[in-house]
Amino acid sequence: MSLGDGASGGGDREYGGVGQTRTRLPDRGGDVYGGARRSRSSSRGLITVVGVVVLLIAAIAFANRGGGDSPSDGSHGKRAPAPTAASGTHPVQSKTNDIPSGFAHDEQGAQSAAANYAVALGSDGMFNPAKRHDIVQALADPGERSRLQSGFDADYSATFLKKIGLDADGSAPSGTTFVNRTLPVGTKVTSYDAAAATVQVWCSGLFGLTGESSTNPVTSSWFTVTVKLTWTRGDWKVTETSQKTGPTPVSGDNPVSGSDEISTAVEEYGGFTYAR
Repeated sequence: MSLGDGASGGGDREYGGVGQTRTRLPDRGGDVYGGARRSRSSSRGLITVVGVVVLLIAAIAFANRGGGDSPSDGSHGKRAPAPTAASGTHPVQSKTNDIPSGFAHDEQGAQSAAANYAVALGSDGMFNPAKRHDIVQALADPGERSRLQSGFDADYSATFLKKIGLDADGSAPSGTTFVNRTLPVGTKVTSYDAAAATVQVWCSGLFGLTGESSTNPVTSSWFTVTVKLTWTRGDWKVTETSQKTGPTPVSGDNPVSGSDEISTAVEEYGGFTYAR
């Protein structure tokens, strides 16, 4: 489940008990996993091939380019890194309840904290009461912890879990596998000072139940999570989160995989333990 899918209600989700969430169930028309997506016209395929050839030619030209260009930053041939390039700062080494902690007291540290907290809040652990409490304990600002915990407990009620096909402890029925992962794509700081930061995390998400009898198959979504943080006790901690849909790219032409393939992939491919 993405941060914005869930219980009853409409619109985008805001955490901490402010607002509810919704789940979109698929139409029942045969095997929801089995049918391949309809191919687009052959002209689309030709355009794709031409695009690949153009990119390949550009890559070869770049690789064979001589050293005559002057560096843009005057640093003896080294160019300034792209905005999305890794900064070289070492990741955190510590964890709290299996969630990374001890982030740097700067903008990059705030972005790393927000990305990792988005992963934790968008994980299947949020559907189990004990694990959910551990997650909130690890990432919430102490002064906001009770409010956030109460809001999350209300969002992940037994009624909601039953609605999406889970038991009261968040476990999936026999013969099915529950999938809920949040995958950060990028981060952006919208406000920052030494005491507080607001970071937007653009994400893709997977949510649903594998299994031939599932009425809630695994689907993908795109959304942006806004995380408000405060610097407290030597780390960035969450005071508020909210979410909106998108930006959403155009879907590709990949055929839809079968339920067994999805279930196997979930079991064999573990989620990342550190984001950004």
